[in-house]
Amino acid sequence: MKVAVVGATGMVGEVMLKVLAERNFPITELIPVASERSVGKTLTYKGNDYTVVGLETAVSMKPDIALFSAGGGTSLEWAPKFAEAGTTVVDNSSAWRMDPTKKLVVPEINANVLTKEDKIIANPNCSTIQLVMALNPLHKKYNMKRVVVSTYQSVSGTGVKAVQQLENEIAGIDGEMAYPYPIGRNALPHCDVFLENGYTKEEMKLAREPQKIMDDKTFSVSATAVRIPTAGGHSESVNVEFENDFDLAEVRQLLSETPGIVVQDDLENNSYPMPIYAHDKDEVFVGRIRRDETQPNTLNMWIVADNLRKGAATNTIQIAEYLVENNLV
Repeated sequence: MKVAVVGATGMVGEVMLKVLAERNFPITELIPVASERSVGKTLTYKGNDYTVVGLETAVSMKPDIALFSAGGGTSLEWAPKFAEAGTTVVDNSSAWRMDPTKKLVVPEINANVLTKEDKIIANPNCSTIQLVMALNPLHKKYNMKRVVVSTYQSVSGTGVKAVQQLENEIAGIDGEMAYPYPIGRNALPHCDVFLENGYTKEEMKLAREPQKIMDDKTFSVSATAVRIPTAGGHSESVNVEFENDFDLAEVRQLLSETPGIVVQDDLENNSYPMPIYAHDKDEVFVGRIRRDETQPNTLNMWIVADNLRKGAATNTIQIAEYLVENNLV
């Protein structure tokens, strides 16, 4: 099993390598791939050193699987070249997510849609993944009508430059800015670029991707995405209106029984999901589960996950694991 990691020297790429090692993914040959400025550098995986190669070289090596986390432009240009060489690409950028010819996959929900013919597979947005993980079992049981989500997203979702900006601000150092304003002691209602409808691209990902993953347009999602000064881990305040009424104890049980979800909802002991608790974990944490007392059949909950792991690297690798286990590569 030849596996290429495209964007291996970036934030998500580094986490991909860590998760591949942790999960003991069946690699016989690792091909770390990065931009020209990183070509020739070495990185360590499971105690062995590997030399970083460029994209052209990587395509010619014909990997079985290529895990991409190198930005949308790179994915649009290079994923088809890998696919033409017979490689199955799992892409972590936004490039292919809403392409009607490409599958958008959260393995716990819809891995069964994958076939051998799928040569470019899209990994959803980080904040979408944790949202649908919690919504899917509830939708099956109670039929969602409308979801209103407000996100509290960490700077690591923007990348290394943003993490550095926050660290510089904490240390009182003037440095390069990833955002148009300071992020320390602040909250920016501005994730990704603004669109003509007044929403950001991030907010529209949250609106559209859940319908595609769950293959269902009977519900709608309205989102506000906010960047906050946490280093890692995304949080979401979620309000869900259902067709049918629910029992809170049953909601907690349904979520508890869902693979990949941990219910953390013990108010007497101040137990609820937080980014510091989700750090370096693959589960999606759900708590503050309560009725919306202002209208019928409506639930409030709070969802937290590590955006670099389940929100990116781990979900990508779970897709690859499914492909291997089901002989689709």
